[in-house]
Amino acid sequence: QVQLVESGGGLVKPGGSLRLSCAASGFILDEYAVAWFLQDPGKEREGVSCISGTDGSIYQADSVKGRFTISRDNAKNTVYLQMNSLKPEDTAVYYCATRLRTCGLLPVRHGNFALWGQGTQVTVSS
Repeated sequence: QVQLVESGGGLVKPGGSLRLSCAASGFILDEYAVAWFLQDPGKEREGVSCISGTDGSIYQADSVKGRFTISRDNAKNTVYLQMNSLKPEDTAVYYCATRLRTCGLLPVRHGNFALWGQGTQVTVSS
């Protein structure tokens, strides 16, 4: 079965860290671009970061530069989002998604991604 499964979300205090994982099954992830999106209730999904499936180039939204890092482990068929210095405004459901090869037009757009995980909740609160 072709699917993405996110994990690693949770409750963390401001300034804390989390590492989200996006594990692929049923296909080889290394030729695919993988992006992370966040979604607040009632709002559209917003692109956070993306890693290309061609040259490994990375896109990051300005709001997370210097705090979040996207990486991939092809041996584990998994992409990670290391989230440091978390802020209350980072609270959202985080989704990973894939499209073949490149991240597409920038900033990344949810409409350009075909396969999605189920999402994982990240809550930053004291």
